[in-house]
Formats: sequence, C-alpha cells, structure tokens
Amino acid sequence: MTLKILFACNMNSVRSPMAAALLRKYGAGDFSVDSAGVYEGGLDPFVEIVMGELGVPMEGHEPKTLKNVDLGSFDLVVTLTPEAAGEARRFLPREKIEFWDTENPSEERGGREEILNAYRRVRDALKTRLEQRFPELHEKP
Repeated sequence: MTLKILFACNMNSVRSPMAAALLRKYGAGDFSVDSAGVYEGGLDPFVEIVMGELGVPMEGHEPKTLKNVDLGSFDLVVTLTPEAAGEARRFLPREKIEFWDTENPSEERGGREEILNAYRRVRDALKTRLEQRFPELHEKP
C-alpha cells in the first residue's frame, strides 16, 4: 500500500519541496508525495543547487498553498514550520499531523558559501529525519 504524505512549510519554496523530493528519491515508489505552503512562493534557486549535489531533480516543482490541496486525501501531513502546523490543525485531526521543526536557511546571512552551507544543513537534516521516520528508505535504482 502506498502511503500518501504531504510536506508543508510557509512558502513551499525551500523546506517542503526539499523533503518531498528526498522522499521521492529514497522512497522507491512506496510513497505518494506532495508539498504545499501556507502561502505560495517560488522555488528558491539555492534549493536547486544543493539538491542537485545529491542528484535530486527539482524541475517541475510548482509551488502551491495548503488551500490548493485536499488535505483529507493524505495519510500523513508533515509540517516543517509552526505556521504550517497551525494551519493543518484547522482541517485535520492531530493524529494525521507530525511537526518537524526545521531551520529556515533563507534567513542565513553571509557569502554564497555560508548560505549554501545553511541549505545543505537543512537538506541533510531532512534526509536524516526521513531515514529515522521511514527506516525502509533506500535509493531508487
């Protein structure tokens, strides 16, 4: 049985698209995955760079809001920000929601390498969290 999972953050620009793309890559078809935000943003170019380092494609990502998805159709909604958790709780029972407090790398200041390192930290933290939550993960052949 395919588990339907939605990742949600504030803008659907950084954290939730990263988490969804990682689960698609390592979930080997065991999951149906989507992402959304409380508000609609555009995909952050630093996301494309750091995900590309792992061979995880981001093209085709279309940012959307939680209002544009049928929350009830998901088995699990993983919220990555307090705002997304609050919004999900308005529509779903708590047992269908998990909150993974996740750093916002777009708040990092400094040179390009410091900013990329912040995005890498978030990417790697999400990958670790996914591996802990879903121990059956493995890379698609």
